[in-house]
Amino acid sequence: MSLIFRDKIQLYLDELQYQRRLSKHTLSNYQRDLNVFSEYCERVYADEIQSWTDILGAHIRQYISKRHQQGLAASSLQRNLSSIRSFFNYLLKLNIIKKNPATGISAPRSGRHLPNVLDVDQANRLMEIKTNDDVYAIRDKAILELFYSAGLRLSELVELNLKDYQSAASKVRVVGKGNKQRDIPVGKQAKKALALWLSHRESLKITEGSGQALFVGQQGKRISPRTIQKRISDWAIKQGIDLHVHPHMLRHSFASHILESSGDLRAVQELLGHSDISTTQIYTHLDFQHLAEVYDKAHPRSKKNAKT
Repeated sequence: MSLIFRDKIQLYLDELQYQRRLSKHTLSNYQRDLNVFSEYCERVYADEIQSWTDILGAHIRQYISKRHQQGLAASSLQRNLSSIRSFFNYLLKLNIIKKNPATGISAPRSGRHLPNVLDVDQANRLMEIKTNDDVYAIRDKAILELFYSAGLRLSELVELNLKDYQSAASKVRVVGKGNKQRDIPVGKQAKKALALWLSHRESLKITEGSGQALFVGQQGKRISPRTIQKRISDWAIKQGIDLHVHPHMLRHSFASHILESSGDLRAVQELLGHSDISTTQIYTHLDFQHLAEVYDKAHPRSKKNAKT
């Protein structure tokens, strides 16, 4: 990749990291998407494109079409296009280009995939960990309870500091996507688990630089996303749950169960930190699935042996 392309991409990634505080995973996606696109432009349009100002909408459409032909999933194409569009908005802000060539270009639509969720019984079973005074089991129970109580993203939970959890006010303050801050209520069971964890946390030898982290690992450092993912998966197996349980499933379960009980889509949107309510609306489909199952079991005219 030429220096002129690489430098601008790196400047953009630096802004995303230090001003918008995006997760490492999201930054990696942006970097990969932009690198692949710029390398494509250099390879296919070497005579036409010497800088970002030379890129036209036709080049981007051709790129998306080529990636589609290569079998890239519609959701990945949409993310590719979003990364490109956002980057050109950045160049526009710097007055490097006069207009965004990605404006008005759309990627193929993907089918709507409903997320897997735990039912209420499964969620309760997962939380019923026998800690046996094991400090790391106590920590894991607090993590599970907080995930399910507050519907946090994995990155949000990892970045929590001691000051972010306010026990007296029964809330936790998180910084979500786009550096947006929100306060989320913390339920009774999560508060109980957190109180037990905090009473044991002080017994650990915590490394310098991780002293403010709410959750730490065996090395005394802020707990890693991978550790959380593995521990949750392991606990689900131990608790006899026949599903691959991961942090985002707990977030989905939180949203689905709150919506099922309250019917308040706007409130769920605020709790999850979604900027667009259309993102939250997927949980209305999950709620309908539940209603449909109840209907099929209960309505006399829905049963297979109903008289016609």
